[in-house]
Amino acid sequence: MKRVLLAFAGTASLSACRGRQSIFDTGGPAAARLAGLGSFILIVFGVVTVVMWALLVWAGWRRRGTLEDHEAPDAGGGQGWILVGGFIVPAVILAVVFVLGLRLLAAFPMDGGVHGGGPEIMVVGHQWWWEVHYVGGPVSSHLLTANEIHVPLGRPVEIGLATADVIHSFWVPGLHGKVDLIPGHQNRIRIEADRAGDYFGQCTQFCGAEHARMRLRLVADPPAQFQGWLARQESPALAPADDEAAHGQRLFLSHACVLCHTIRGTPAAGTVGPDLTHFASREALAANSYPNDTAYLEAWVTHAQSLKPEAEMPDLAQFSGPELRALVTYLQGLK
Repeated sequence: MKRVLLAFAGTASLSACRGRQSIFDTGGPAAARLAGLGSFILIVFGVVTVVMWALLVWAGWRRRGTLEDHEAPDAGGGQGWILVGGFIVPAVILAVVFVLGLRLLAAFPMDGGVHGGGPEIMVVGHQWWWEVHYVGGPVSSHLLTANEIHVPLGRPVEIGLATADVIHSFWVPGLHGKVDLIPGHQNRIRIEADRAGDYFGQCTQFCGAEHARMRLRLVADPPAQFQGWLARQESPALAPADDEAAHGQRLFLSHACVLCHTIRGTPAAGTVGPDLTHFASREALAANSYPNDTAYLEAWVTHAQSLKPEAEMPDLAQFSGPELRALVTYLQGLK
């Protein structure tokens, strides 16, 4: 009995933990309602578990003697316990949870758009990174980025979800529940943040060898800050700041990098990998798996497979030391 109580206490304490991807560390109305429903279910089933164990202990304590001292198994009796504990109580609990779940689904619909129109942001899942299109407003203001989503604080944002290959699943637990990205079908999710800051998520549908490194960062910015970020992202890449960065740009445009990546304002127009126009403005690389610093960037450029073995980016260990420094300097200037 002591072990059972310790296990239950451990489970309860773990469920209350908060972290970068906790359903209880909420920053929006949808996540708060989901966390409330989750807490209610946890408490109810915890109470039921305690009651059941208490009845089992009571039954074991109450019964004494041998089998010959008790009534035969076919003597009858006890049907009331079976009816109430085995049918009525579970049916009532499941019915209540079902109704609450339906009300929650109705409160946060997944289709139709905030104003009946299309999504403001399109997120496309790839093995194993996120392609992010900002498609609200005129075509001239559309932009493309990767692995990092910025949204304005305090209002709902409609996000379309699609996949370029296999099934993925979009989940930012601090803001909403999970929605699958299904081949040939577009889903939607309505995100609203009422607290500024970073929210972390990832693909939660196993999608291949590097599934665990398909992470996502969503940033909720105050409206003015969000508009400033959009304006910077709409602009083409900055010109190289010095001779070393200019040398790095020439290396980028003359090697395999240009075949896979786009850098707006340059001849680079590849669509296989993420858009790198403002790569240095992102805090992490390899779909938010590693910090976007010099050491990891050099390792990623030359030996990407050492950091993410099944990624489509090949190893490019063909640069000399000065060439690698020049290329990394150029990439770090793309803000």
